[in-house]
Amino acid sequence: MDLRDPDDFARAYAEHAPGAATAAAGVLAPAGRRSDVEDVVHDVFVRLWRDPRIFDPARGPLGAYVRMVARSRALDVLRSGQAAGRASERLAAAPPPQPRDVVVSEAERNEARAALLRAMSALPLPQREAIALACWGDLTASQIADRSGLPLGTVKGRLRLGLARMRAELEGSEMAAATVMTMLSSIL
Repeated sequence: MDLRDPDDFARAYAEHAPGAATAAAGVLAPAGRRSDVEDVVHDVFVRLWRDPRIFDPARGPLGAYVRMVARSRALDVLRSGQAAGRASERLAAAPPPQPRDVVVSEAERNEARAALLRAMSALPLPQREAIALACWGDLTASQIADRSGLPLGTVKGRLRLGLARMRAELEGSEMAAATVMTMLSSIL
């Protein structure tokens, strides 16, 4: 059977999809995830269609291979759902974050703005441009690299170094860096 041939593949699907569904249901149904069975079967056969070489007939029959892959994929789906459930439970059990009451006067805002502008102006031009494009241009490092024609690693390095220098500059100022960063959105 040549799985690259659409007719042979259709026959293989008709013959082995029920077995794949049974294998997936054996894992997912007891956990109340019966609705994921069709997705698992679909994933198994799409993967086989895209790369039929993943099935090696010398290692065993196609039916056994499809059932094994379906069971494995069903276990992946089940585990990812369990991990998401545990994360949700931990999040629900965690105490809610307490809002911080930050009252910022106009003078503090002006001082923070001045500290931020000093920190930006102390940067070399390439770092300043990269940070401005990322923060105020709302561009990712990849978009900045594409736009400027620079390698992605260069852009990421400029961002990292520039932010580290700004942080050091702001920590040395009278106003704490955390306060400046917290107020950034309302300042600019």
